[in-house]
Amino acid sequence: MGDIRAALRHPVVRLGAAAIFLYGFAGAATSPFQSVVAITDLGLGDRAYAALILIAAFANVALSIGVGLFADRLGSYRMPLLAVSVAGVLGYGAIWLWPSAAMFVLAMIGPLAVFHAINPLLFGTVRARTAGMTVREVETVSTLMRMMISLAWVLTPGLVALALRGQPTMLPAWAIAAGGVAVGGVLIALALPPEPKEARPPASHPASRDLIRLVAPGLLARVLGVALVSQVLHVNAAVLPLIVTGQAGGTSEDIGLIVGLVAVLEAVFMLVWAALIRRVSLSAALLVTAVLYMVYLLALAHAVAPWQVYAASLVGGFAAASIILLPLGYLLGLIEDRPALSASLIAVNSFAGAALGAGVFAAGTAIAAYPGAAVLSGLAGVMGAALIAALERRGA
Repeated sequence: MGDIRAALRHPVVRLGAAAIFLYGFAGAATSPFQSVVAITDLGLGDRAYAALILIAAFANVALSIGVGLFADRLGSYRMPLLAVSVAGVLGYGAIWLWPSAAMFVLAMIGPLAVFHAINPLLFGTVRARTAGMTVREVETVSTLMRMMISLAWVLTPGLVALALRGQPTMLPAWAIAAGGVAVGGVLIALALPPEPKEARPPASHPASRDLIRLVAPGLLARVLGVALVSQVLHVNAAVLPLIVTGQAGGTSEDIGLIVGLVAVLEAVFMLVWAALIRRVSLSAALLVTAVLYMVYLLALAHAVAPWQVYAASLVGGFAAASIILLPLGYLLGLIEDRPALSASLIAVNSFAGAALGAGVFAAGTAIAAYPGAAVLSGLAGVMGAALIAALERRGA
């Protein structure tokens, strides 16, 4: 905790922590209710909703890369941050003010896809403005930033549900999200210190050269390895409710309690992993993490009672904290002289992890139903961590 208090003395870190919390707040206020609002309240079909989520995710990846590239070449992060904040207010506000299936689709693939670029952009901004920090301080800052998102997810869904209890629809959650994004934009406008003139990078080469760096074989292999590790979280999110209410004989209340338990464990164990990573290499830590998460998924696959899932979640929460935290620092360091472009790899990893998770889920369920998906996902995660370890050992 002392390291975190020291990091918070830095004005950009304080601003970044507050802004990333409000970003997490907006997502946590709406995401748990998104499918219900889109399909039940606004009349979007199941297939149309699934297609929309895929298209919106792809749009976010492309826009995150574009915004990151623009911010690095501009040498200033204030205007891009303000622009995507405005897009967030417009997107969430439009869904609340003019609720319809068409408006939901337009907002998701337009302004909200732009807004979600703020996540990697904030990480890139903080990384660029803390270049003089030691490795330990940088790791502490990354831990703090990710903890703020987790904290938002621990606090917000329950509070929003409580605030809107008895309402005929959860659409007002989008107004709450718009308000949170607006507060974040005001903080950025008022509290983000101006960039030092000497920090502005030269733009002497074409933007295409930076884009080419994104498709270098070594970088793509590392992103693939991280995505294989990350997909375990997506598969777990899909199979956990189905196994708990199926073969384990639990209820929807058990799902909520388990998800809440894991969220709290993640926030706590991130501090533990931040300390452990100073003693071991990141690739070794990821490999250990992937093995631990595979153990959790094996236990989940064989669970026949709710208490077994609760017990396994203690291991899962410990490992998940690492899977959420450690890849951030790894991805942020892959393109060292372009902080925002490197941070856009966070969005790339999120998309790739979700896509791989969908493929693993489909293949696993075809082989052995939901337990098969859990086991196959664990194996794929270990393969991804092993790939990263091999690449780092060879220096490829």
